[in-house]
Amino acid sequence: MIVPRHLVGYVDTVASPAAEPGLLGSVTLSPDSPVEARAHTTLTLRYTVGQHGLDDRGAFKILMRFPMDGGVWQLTDPAADNFVSVTSTGGCQFQGLFESFGDARPWFKVLRVRVVGGCLRRGEVVTVTLGDTSGGSAGLRMQTFCEDALELRFLVDVCATGHFVELPQRLSFPVVPGPAHRHCAVLPTRWAVGEPFWLGVKAEDAWGNPTDQAGVVRLSASLPVEGLPETLDLSGQRAVTLTGLIVRQPGTLRITVTTADDQASSNPLILSADAARSYWGDLHGQSGETVGINSARRYLEFARDLAFLDITSHQGNAFQINAGFWQHLNELTAALNAPGRFLAIPGYEWSGNTAVGGDRNIYFRHEHRPVRRSSHALLTDRSDIDTDCTDAGMLFEALQGEAVFAYAHVGGRYADLTVAHDGRIERSVEIHSAWGTFTWLLHDALSLGHRVGVVANSDGHKGRPGASYPGAATFGAYGGLTCFRMADLTRDALFDCIQRRRHYGTTGTRIDVDQQLTFATPARRFHDDPALVDTDSARVHAATMGDIVQTEDASVQLTVSVKTTSPIERIEVRVGAQTHATLRPYRAVGSRIRVIWQGAKYRGRGRSVRWDGDLSLSGATIARIERINAWNPDHAFSSDATTARWQAITTGNFGGLDLWLTETAGATLTLTTPFGTVTLPTADIGIEDTRLDYGGLDRAIRLYRLPEDNDVQTFEHTLSVPVAEAGDTPIWLIVTTEDGHQAFTSPTYVFRSHND
Repeated sequence: MIVPRHLVGYVDTVASPAAEPGLLGSVTLSPDSPVEARAHTTLTLRYTVGQHGLDDRGAFKILMRFPMDGGVWQLTDPAADNFVSVTSTGGCQFQGLFESFGDARPWFKVLRVRVVGGCLRRGEVVTVTLGDTSGGSAGLRMQTFCEDALELRFLVDVCATGHFVELPQRLSFPVVPGPAHRHCAVLPTRWAVGEPFWLGVKAEDAWGNPTDQAGVVRLSASLPVEGLPETLDLSGQRAVTLTGLIVRQPGTLRITVTTADDQASSNPLILSADAARSYWGDLHGQSGETVGINSARRYLEFARDLAFLDITSHQGNAFQINAGFWQHLNELTAALNAPGRFLAIPGYEWSGNTAVGGDRNIYFRHEHRPVRRSSHALLTDRSDIDTDCTDAGMLFEALQGEAVFAYAHVGGRYADLTVAHDGRIERSVEIHSAWGTFTWLLHDALSLGHRVGVVANSDGHKGRPGASYPGAATFGAYGGLTCFRMADLTRDALFDCIQRRRHYGTTGTRIDVDQQLTFATPARRFHDDPALVDTDSARVHAATMGDIVQTEDASVQLTVSVKTTSPIERIEVRVGAQTHATLRPYRAVGSRIRVIWQGAKYRGRGRSVRWDGDLSLSGATIARIERINAWNPDHAFSSDATTARWQAITTGNFGGLDLWLTETAGATLTLTTPFGTVTLPTADIGIEDTRLDYGGLDRAIRLYRLPEDNDVQTFEHTLSVPVAEAGDTPIWLIVTTEDGHQAFTSPTYVFRSHND
């Protein structure tokens, strides 16, 4: 189904040479049958010229939505991928240019073709072959993600005025998943012994699309599970959710999915008598009505049925949300919201430029609240323009009295907390998304004295909330998730959880993280931030993530508890922006050297860093090599006994590789990247990071050793953390696992009380 055009906010041509667009001609697309994601194909557009003809220097253009990450169309090399040919029955010549950001949002992608050396009469035909294979090209390379209806818009400028008018035909075809490449098993994270729970199982293709091209899998469990079948047939299904499963004993459950070619383990499920539960959400992404793909309904259903989320929200750019879509979206969240099963939260993204505050996500407890836009940039209906809030300060003022919370986030327009912040509304900062990792946003908040929680979301535009792979274009990281510690799955519980900052963010992994602080003398824990509101307090001996606590103690005991899906590489105990301690579940390291590249150019849109490079060894050979966070399968990679070569980017996150070496005395490693060449003795690389800094925003290479084998996925440790004499001591964790994933906890804010 094509997204209904009247729900999409955009501003189009206002002048046309004809009363009806259909008088300017017609266009057909063939074939319109399904195409596999990332496959090569050939599409043919035939434009039949209308009553005005097509003048010399007249033109047409073909538009696609922003997320499209297929090949860059080109008209110069018939033997290369994505060759486009343009011919006509009238014998004209054509000049064309493809631009990734060449037209109005959300239709940024454009092929613009101009007539030269002639003109065309009514009834003559222009044929555009996308992926013309006649000269040796493999065809048109498709996008990496599935879409119900990949839509092409065809617009003409028949009088060479510079004004383009869209022809009325709707051109589209489905993009479908490829064969199964990996399997996934998803469980809840914390549950009560003896209570029924669920298991989600799916197969994904090489680009992360849930696929129905899978077969029978075997299921096995680390604990006895009532109702768990030995096998499960995924044939013809993109995902299956098994319900009514029960475990009668406390412990940590992991379920393994096995096929002839693949084995995957679920996230850990901690079963105990404690009724407290963890719920997972991705509360930030867009659909085809704004700047993403597919419909808002498909977006919400993907979150629930294919990503196995408990909570989601649609966050369209407010300057693109028209009145019809806002009404439609609120009707959808109301219809799909099912307490105890799935929460759909109404909201939008306030998308002011960074100069006036930057992006904020807005979430409402109830439907049909007003949209406070930063502008009407893509809306022609100006009837409610007086409700706009043109800077973040105005936004927070307008939201007073609403049942609402907000996140500050980093996307195209990063949030500038120095411009505006209201802790009564803006409860958290988003420090990971498909755009990258942004711990600096939390550092900003802490340096300003704000007491905020930490979340992570996808900010996805490819219709996959909760399982948001970056694809092959703008985005550089796998989308994030937030774990909410709540008694039950209701909007009221969610709002209370956000208010108390009882949540943590991850880079998409579902691991269990806990931080508990204990005090030698009774401390005072506040229900809300006493710097902002009058609030209740209680005398306690312990506190957890998100708490605000006043103590007489000069230090506190911190207990860190982690259960992961991949072996634990390190746990950083942070106090503010500084690392207080680095915890590792091992003491000895071996012949494995990890090479990490990380960081961004700067805070804005063009933050990506290319790390294409190579390494070579002298006096050592590579026994084994594995890549880390290599999200783009198209990025070239090769290796032999003494060398490796790769393509990679980071956007604030990190990637890299592990080398298991056979070394001799005096062995060296030479590393070449766009930032130069460096040679290091391998004997100098130890358990602590060897860091090479390259400016920018934490742009660096790190090298260090790991154990040859590390199977530790459960870790607990207690240490002492000093409390500052004045101001807050924000204590939080960064957990890094060997597969490249991370978790970031909301700080516990501790401050001293002094008795004279």
